[in-house]
This record gives sequence, C-alpha cells and structure tokens, in this order.
Amino acid sequence: MTDAPAPALTSAPRIAYVVSQYPASSHTFIRREVESVRRHGVDVRTYSIRRPAAAELVAPEDRASAETTRFLLPLGAGALLAAHGGALVRRPGAYAALLRLALRHRAPGLRAGLWALFHFAEAVVLARQFAEDGITHVHNHFANAGATVGMLAARLAGLPWSLTLHGISETDYPAGLTLGAKLEVARFAACVSWFGRAQAMRVTAPAQWHKFAVVRCGLDLAAPALAAPVSRPTEPRRRLVCVARLSAEKGHLGLLEAIAPLDVTLTLVGDGPLRDAIDAAVARLGLGDRVRFAGRLDEAATLAEIARHDVLVLPSFMEGLPIVLMEGMALGLPVIGSRVAGVPELIEDGAEGLLFRPGDWDDLRRQIARLRDDPALGDRLAAAGRAKVEREFDIATAVAPLVSRFAR
Repeated sequence: MTDAPAPALTSAPRIAYVVSQYPASSHTFIRREVESVRRHGVDVRTYSIRRPAAAELVAPEDRASAETTRFLLPLGAGALLAAHGGALVRRPGAYAALLRLALRHRAPGLRAGLWALFHFAEAVVLARQFAEDGITHVHNHFANAGATVGMLAARLAGLPWSLTLHGISETDYPAGLTLGAKLEVARFAACVSWFGRAQAMRVTAPAQWHKFAVVRCGLDLAAPALAAPVSRPTEPRRRLVCVARLSAEKGHLGLLEAIAPLDVTLTLVGDGPLRDAIDAAVARLGLGDRVRFAGRLDEAATLAEIARHDVLVLPSFMEGLPIVLMEGMALGLPVIGSRVAGVPELIEDGAEGLLFRPGDWDDLRRQIARLRDDPALGDRLAAAGRAKVEREFDIATAVAPLVSRFAR
C-alpha cells in the first residue's frame, strides 16, 4: 500500500492526539511525529490520560511537550460534575448509549466492569475538552485503555476517530479482546509495520481492510545527534550495547547466555522489573567484569551511549518496529535483531544488519561472533543500515500518509 504525497492544507484540521501517558521517555517517537505533522500544517493538540512522573520529563523536549499537553487525571469534582451534568441534560440519549457501549467494550469480570465505568467517566470529561478546544478529529497511539477513553470521547463528541497500532501487545489480553471492535469504528488505522497491518486484518472482516495503512515511525535525521553516522576505525567489534526495558519480553537473560563464552563486553541501557534476575544471571555466568548497567537514560544520553559502542543488539521475543534499532543504524552501528514481527521489515538479514532465530541463543552467539571477527562485514552493514533509515524512516517523509488522512 502506497500513499500520494501529503497534500497542501488550505484550512488546517485540529487533531487531538490522545495517549495514556504523554510525554514519556520511551515514547519519543510520538513527540517526533507530533512535531513533524505540525510542520506539515496540521494543528495538533496533545492530551494525556495520566500525568507523567518527574523521571519522564528529564529531556527539555519532553518538558516543553508537557507544558502544552492537557492532562485528564486526576479528575476534579467540579470538572466531573460539569461534564456529566451537561451531557446528561443536553444529550441524555447519547449519554446513556455511551454508558452502554463502555460496559460492553471491555474484558469480562467485575474488575473490568469497574474500569469500564472509570473509562466512561473520563471519556465524558475528555469530550467536553474536545468541544472547548475545537477539535475536528481524534487520534490515539496504542490500542490500550487510553484508546478506549479516546474512542468513547470521540463518539460522544461526534468526531471521527483513528489510531496507530504498534506491536504484538495490542493483540494480547486484555487489549486484544476489543481490538477488532475498535478497528471497526475507526476512520482509519495507521500500522507501523506490514506485520502489524496483517494482525489488524486478522481480527476484522475484509470489508475493513482498506482502512489499514502502513505509516512508519521515524527519526529526526536533521537533529545534530543523528545528522551523520559516527565514524569509527575498522577493527574487531567487541563492545555491545542493548537498549531496552529490563523485562521478560526483551530477552536479556538469553543475551547473557549468548555472550558468556565470547570475548565481548555488554552495556545494558534501561531499567525494569527483571533487574534482579539479570543481576543474578550476570553473577552465575561470571560476567561481572564484562556487563555494565547504564540505567535509564534520556534520549540524548541514550544516543550518546549507543555511539560509544560497536554493535547494537536487541534479542526480543516480541516487538513492533523497534526505534532503537533505527537509532543504531542511523548512528552507523551494525545491528543484530531477532526475526520477529516488524524487525525483518527494518533489517534485511545480511544486507542492513543481522537477524537470528528468536530464542535461539546459539544462533545469536554466532551472529555476534561474525561481527566480532569480520570488521569489513560490520562496516558494510553499518553503511547499508544508515542508507535504509535515510530512505524509509526519516520522520519528515514518514508522516506523509498520516497527514494525507488527516487532510481528508
């Protein structure tokens, strides 16, 4: 599926971008998309269900985004009563219909029913905010609870609604239970990968498939940190870096198994619930002098950390279209990823990086050893990887299909 170039806009639509939490250090790709869509002449207003914690606002760009974002929670009693009272008086039928929809559009169980009431309460307040701000279209990132609130609010406000799908988690429980219903009412769905588009097709009737477009996430290659790849001498590549939340689906424990017999070092950037288990594995495998924990870093520090290494590795069991692999490629590192979901769309094995069978740590070890022992291979992959990002994942052009749909 291809799209024509984004048309010039004669009168700018006013788009509400709704996210469960925005800004967030792990969602810098949303901020880049918002900024690029705005440069195309679209008036984008950002809304976040929850306020981000202070740790999410380290980067100045995120602090600036927070200053212009409307936060829904916590709900004040006055705002809650005004929104619900006004909707009930002016449109009692629509109010009751929205409550019925909220109670249907959920996972089974009493707890899910209670959350459905919360989502309904939030949606009525958010719809009032849309009216105050003159919103003409509502767009969500991720098909999660935030998308439920955004969809319900758009319904009450009488606005078209769309969403961006990112990864496998959106087809898992509980989000997966309501994904098909969301896609049926969406004006369109932007899918970051062809694999993700196929999953949308899997849970909907063929009559819906025309609404699903591949819209890549991207990097700002005009930014100083990414304007050119980092030059490095041709030599054995022994310094590995992995940037990912320390959680089970990212495959860190397998990565440690893979590097144990190799003379390489590894830096882990990120934090998360698996930290203690990873610490224990490092000790068990005798890797204490070869594995370094850099912790959670903001965007600029993460890019600087990647640039100091020779190879970026992402050993995940599940992914969408990993931004961090793009960042490694843009910075001129050869990258290694698991052959899952959208990763093969970013990396052609042996051409722009190396792929391994997910969960096969012997295969991962062989790929790491190939790059360690063949510096010329690493140089060739790095150059091709940078060229691939420039062709397909520069945010300035990647958002064109999205802008076209907003313009319609």
